Amino acid sequence: MLTLLMAISVSSEVWMGWQMYHSARPSIQKFGFSFIIGRVWDPVKEQFGALPFIYGTIVTSLIALLLAAPIGLSVAIFLNEMAISKVRTVIGFLVEMLAAIPSVVYGLWGIFVLAPWLRETVEPGLAKWLGFIPFFKGTPVGFGMLAGGLILAIMILPTIAAISREVMAAVPNMHREAALALGATKWEMIRLAVLPYAKSGIMGGVMLGLGRALGETMAVTMVIGNRPDILLSLFAPAYSMAAVIANEFTEATYDLYLSALVEIGLILFGITLILNVFARLLIWSVAKGPKGGNLV
Repeated sequence: MLTLLMAISVSSEVWMGWQMYHSARPSIQKFGFSFIIGRVWDPVKEQFGALPFIYGTIVTSLIALLLAAPIGLSVAIFLNEMAISKVRTVIGFLVEMLAAIPSVVYGLWGIFVLAPWLRETVEPGLAKWLGFIPFFKGTPVGFGMLAGGLILAIMILPTIAAISREVMAAVPNMHREAALALGATKWEMIRLAVLPYAKSGIMGGVMLGLGRALGETMAVTMVIGNRPDILLSLFAPAYSMAAVIANEFTEATYDLYLSALVEIGLILFGITLILNVFARLLIWSVAKGPKGGNLV
């Protein structure tokens, strides 16, 4: 029975990928590799290039990862190694509850709270103190890659924190006891005995969070600005692959237009699938044996 269920799951993914490839074939045949590196998206002239959407997706996802990974890992360390039982229960519930909030609610919060705060406080401050860096130049508008990255960071935080917490909980207590017996402090015990053992699983959780960030649609669509440009400034509006599909799928009035959107979906499907497989392999590698660091 389990084998049958696994076969159904794998077959459904293969079938999905094949159907998307079949629907995207007109675009693939006409544009080839130039579709991936093309920068012009003009349905009126039947010119389609996906690079602005790939760029927007990658930048917002990396911003989310840079913000959420250290915070999520810190939350996991605190809950698993330092917090008392009552505090662990309350904070753990609150962090995990972030995953239950619908993405459209995050988007509305981004429009009415996050974007004005970025426009009036954060972005002017970044431009003033870090304006010599190209990433922080430009006019503060609130809607852009920075806003999209911050929204995604909040959304993937529960995934990273929960998986990291579970992986660290699987570390045998004998590793902690051995480190403490050798005179290690609490932090040294965590750094030398817990984190090295759990690093593969933690990386897997980070990769799973990245996979969700790549495919998130509604919240990012509402705050990223939806403009197919490639600019260095994080204040600038951009576009993501999921957002362009959501916004323009109903407007695809001819076959090539629809095929181009499906090809974007196929690219996103492939990237997400590869990331999830890689993340699972990292998590499973934790079970192969201790990987603790040297204590002396």
